[in-house]
Amino acid sequence: MTDVPPETDAFLLRLREFHSDYFPRHQQRFQDLAARGQQPKTLFIGCSDSRLVPYLLTGAGPGDLFIVRNVGALVPPWDGSHGLHGTTAAIEFAVLSLRVEHIVVCGHSHCGAVRAAYEGAPAEALNLHNWLRLMDEALLPVQASPEALARTGQRSVVLQLERLLNYPMVRREVEARRLRLHGWHYVIELGEVHIFDARLGRFVPAEQAGHSGDEPIPAPTILA
Repeated sequence: MTDVPPETDAFLLRLREFHSDYFPRHQQRFQDLAARGQQPKTLFIGCSDSRLVPYLLTGAGPGDLFIVRNVGALVPPWDGSHGLHGTTAAIEFAVLSLRVEHIVVCGHSHCGAVRAAYEGAPAEALNLHNWLRLMDEALLPVQASPEALARTGQRSVVLQLERLLNYPMVRREVEARRLRLHGWHYVIELGEVHIFDARLGRFVPAEQAGHSGDEPIPAPTILA
């Protein structure tokens, strides 16, 4: 790699390393994606938290995941009652244009959005305050203890799965068995993904699960 002066910022170094190191080793894959277009099979709806890295969890590579991330991994109502949002547009695009076969909703432990839903957002964060209302139905009538926060994070994942089924194109594809919904909760400190099992009505560690969550989600299934 060309010598870089000491004052060069870290982002520039990483961009140059990508071009000189990673890209040559995967050049054909990128060229195929450019020539043929993207054909991901999975829409991954995840929290924006920096500790959640979809490609690491799934072992995916370029072109495998269509990713939309937001604070809390929340799904707005399809009817626009919560206002316009890019997450809604991404879901519609993924299902109607990309024809994805899987939608994963992935929350995680120690989620700042879950804590803020209990304790409140900063006064100046008007948009964040309104956004977190999408988690209201998952909240418990208790103090924000570690156990309550973890439980709420899981309840929120299920709530978003239920809300997805109110999208006409999602429900149609799910009922036709062309689309599967997956609810995951990533436990950061354990490096473990817990999978929502709709038939059992609870989350199961991936090591013990019999599937990745690809069963129909009956409504309502919000965890007690």
